Amino acid sequence: MTRILVTAATGKTGAAVVAERLAAGRPVRALVHRQDARSERLRAQGAEIAVADMFDVAQLTAALEGIESAYFVPVFHPRMAEAATAFAVAAQATGLKAIVQLSQWLASPAHPSLMTRQLWLVERQFAALPGIAHVIVNPGMFADNFLRVMDFAALLGIYPVLTGTSRSAPVSNEDIAACVAVLLEDPVPHAGRRYRPSGPELLSGAEMARIVAGVVGHEVLPVNMAFWMFLKVARMQGVDPFELSGFRHYMADHRRGAFSFDGGVSDVVAELTGRPAEQFEATARRYAAMPFARVSAGRRLRAMADFMGVPLMPGYDLDRYDRQHGFSPPAEARLAVDDPVWRAEREAQGRSLPGAAPLTAVA
Repeated sequence: MTRILVTAATGKTGAAVVAERLAAGRPVRALVHRQDARSERLRAQGAEIAVADMFDVAQLTAALEGIESAYFVPVFHPRMAEAATAFAVAAQATGLKAIVQLSQWLASPAHPSLMTRQLWLVERQFAALPGIAHVIVNPGMFADNFLRVMDFAALLGIYPVLTGTSRSAPVSNEDIAACVAVLLEDPVPHAGRRYRPSGPELLSGAEMARIVAGVVGHEVLPVNMAFWMFLKVARMQGVDPFELSGFRHYMADHRRGAFSFDGGVSDVVAELTGRPAEQFEATARRYAAMPFARVSAGRRLRAMADFMGVPLMPGYDLDRYDRQHGFSPPAEARLAVDDPVWRAEREAQGRSLPGAAPLTAVA
């Protein structure tokens, strides 16, 4: 019987969790928001497919019928907390026994990012659900954030850096998924705890560029990119401005040392899975093999033309975007690294089991 459900099952960590379950010969129900080629691939691999709108309580209730444990991935949407509430209502209606929640290392109550404030609130909402074991997985920086530019490195020999000289321990989607799969299998002993999977070492942007150079086989120059220039590239690539609205604050937190706070590296991957966290180089090799990073003369010429045209492209006015959509920051907005609530919670997380800590009350 399928007793585990994975939301956002075609997403980066969701798809990897489904793959972990199927590789272990375990049944899994993959929740998707529509039938498409990605969901058909999951079905062909052996997953049971459920289709639901994350804002629709009735559809979520149907998807959760017969399920004991669920992996909840927040929807990247201004109304994320509404979707989480719908999921909580459906979880109670169906007798769900456990939620493993993907959250965020920066989650805090006064953060300038709307998404980050909502994640902190959802942590509390799920923790308060009676009779449902709740486990938080709050990774730091995903390796994916630093490897989306693999095409720049492979085709143009440059590696854009937005984080200055600050460092983090990038973790792969696959390592996060492996931890989640273990927690889903037997979540009750982990109830009420946070786990922070990380990569095995702290790296700066320049250090990542050197690793990427070894992967692609030629010199790669780390280039400190101004955020206004990054916004032009992001708009050219069709990145949602809501994602960028929060991302600018995450880069500010990164430069202030939030991702190296309290050491920055955890043993969570090894503690939960029994194997060490993947090296950044190994993750980079997978990205270098993806179609978007494959090298050809034609692709290099197109990439060069696109890059030369970036300064002429429009960017985003994110402050205006926030005002237009009513995303008002708290009266005393603080980056995570400046928030005493965040610092106290993360210090407690560091003092507990490797990478794990219980939720704390807010004074």
